[in-house]
Amino acid sequence: MKYSRLWVLAAIIAFVILAGFVFSVPHTRDGAKPAKQSVPASTPTVSFRDSFKKGTHTISGSLMASNACSIVTAQATLSDETSTASGILLELSLPEDSGLCLQVPTKESFTTTVVAPAGLPITVTVNGILATTTPS
Repeated sequence: MKYSRLWVLAAIIAFVILAGFVFSVPHTRDGAKPAKQSVPASTPTVSFRDSFKKGTHTISGSLMASNACSIVTAQATLSDETSTASGILLELSLPEDSGLCLQVPTKESFTTTVVAPAGLPITVTVNGILATTTPS
């Protein structure tokens, strides 16, 4: 009777080892999966506010970044004053994050200043592409 218990125990252990091997080995149908299609990045909508005081524009606002690890940098410059289309160019840089990060859209804020006359139009670009804007 002792031997039959040992055989049952040996069979159970062998089954557990065999099942673990079958489930841990990759299958051919699990092989090469198609690569992700790269979707062209759309320019996010930028919401900004311009305050003018003593010849200085303070431009602050926000935009929705694709993930929480994105960092927005802003730079405002005065366009060429000799041209008829002079104004303020607000350049926002939102680099793509290549590391591991939680892919949840996150509101990122920015602030920048520029010395310029009052009443100039503001053009906003994100990574060099003209962005749509909304008042803040």
